[in-house]
Amino acid sequence: MARKRKGRDISGWLVVDKPAGITSTSVVNKVRWALEAKKAGHAGTLDPDATGVLAVALGEATKTVPYITDALKAYRFTVRLGQATNTDDAEGEVIASSDTRPSDDEIIAALPQFLGDIMQVPPKFSAVKIDGQRAYKLARADEEFEIAARPLWVEELLLVDRPDADHVTLEMTCGKGGYVRSIARDLGDKLGCHGHVRELRRIWSGPFEVENGLTLERVNELARTPELDEFIQPLEIGLEDLPELKCTPEGAAKLRNGNPGMVLAATVEYGDEAWASLDGQAVAVGTYKAGELHPSRVFVR
Repeated sequence: MARKRKGRDISGWLVVDKPAGITSTSVVNKVRWALEAKKAGHAGTLDPDATGVLAVALGEATKTVPYITDALKAYRFTVRLGQATNTDDAEGEVIASSDTRPSDDEIIAALPQFLGDIMQVPPKFSAVKIDGQRAYKLARADEEFEIAARPLWVEELLLVDRPDADHVTLEMTCGKGGYVRSIARDLGDKLGCHGHVRELRRIWSGPFEVENGLTLERVNELARTPELDEFIQPLEIGLEDLPELKCTPEGAAKLRNGNPGMVLAATVEYGDEAWASLDGQAVAVGTYKAGELHPSRVFVR
């Protein structure tokens, strides 16, 4: 018999303003402990030195993580011009340098090359798998390997500050799977001066904004108290990009058992993905077919 997982049956989202110097997994573990939650996960890893929005899913909300991972997200980051590093960030060793410093106009003129559907090569120090091995492990072992370029949608890339000749601060809105470090590296190459990320902050991810995030210090202060529960956002926020279909109690019962259930008419097309609700609570996510939702994920609360 499998061992029963200890903890509270609690579902929803807690947004953390992640500090630098800690992994995303460590933040999730801290939140899970603080809330005594049975289950927790996160929607989109941040590098240890990055800060900002880390949306932690609790309980049944973990089933909505893919929808937040696929959503647009925005980053504010500072690029150190004139230096390339082996990690494409400030933690790595400088492997090339240049005295060239582009003007603001030259930087702005280069940014459109990174908009729309682009192909991006992830950093060698990343979690991308190469023949079953993590790229960062191969890089640490000084092994030679290549990483294939992969598609990325970049909706916006703006210059927002130029603190000095050596640094430029940008804001980027992009889709799933983007590496800000690669943008900094490739922009430096396009400008003929090299570049790497000096600071990185995720300012929003899907419906979650950094202004609404708790610091890890605050999570620790409120750990295992009712006050921390007040910051938990509903599971349904993770489904905001999908159409909502109301269902009857009878339809909800069928859906919860994994069977197609009747939903009320709405402006969705046959075959669209949607979610069904009863009294404002998510019951299931699935495919809409002729008045019924065929569930792929069922929420048990």
